[in-house]
Amino acid sequence: MTRATRCGAAFLLVLCGLASAARGERRVIYIQPLGEALPDADVALARQALIAFYALPVQVLPRADLPQQAYYAPRRRYRAERLLDFLGPRLPGDGLRILGLTSTDISTTKGRFSDWGVLGLATLDGRACVISAFRCHKKASSTLHARIRLAKVAVHEVGHNFGLEHCPTRSCLMEDARGKVSTTDREHDLCARCRQELHRRGYRFPEAPAIPWPKPRAR
Repeated sequence: MTRATRCGAAFLLVLCGLASAARGERRVIYIQPLGEALPDADVALARQALIAFYALPVQVLPRADLPQQAYYAPRRRYRAERLLDFLGPRLPGDGLRILGLTSTDISTTKGRFSDWGVLGLATLDGRACVISAFRCHKKASSTLHARIRLAKVAVHEVGHNFGLEHCPTRSCLMEDARGKVSTTDREHDLCARCRQELHRRGYRFPEAPAIPWPKPRAR
């Protein structure tokens, strides 16, 4: 899910960020754990996945409390767009992107729904994204299953930060979940189309990433 419109300014920001990365500037992806309930193992697998797919240094920031200004009392969850506003200024000077991770449910406005629960939210301006483990546990067969789902969502939302839109290719990590976390269970890798788009934008991705989850069985 993307928040920003596809305007020329956002596109230029993405290109500038990728060009800086190619020059060795602002190369780090930062992970910001939010709240004390998120297991360290969730953070670790998300970090491993980002390193595998984007071949950039990934550093974990000290845990931070969820900001009260993002809390939505009527549904007892946190507004994702306000979390993005919180995360943006926390990006260190050498940071290229910042990913917020939480175990608490998050939501945003979608169409006629004023408060729609989401797995994650990202901007196309190449700065911040946030994901939640809350929905990853829905009908998960195990804690590891939910953790793998979360790591896949991390790759997906950071992909939006790099300018990738939702992909029509079934099993691609950029596939639109359409409100169903079970979609992640058939996803495995970025498809050739998405890799070509990253390449077109000046980003050099690993040809054979060390994918930290097994290939799903054909469905």
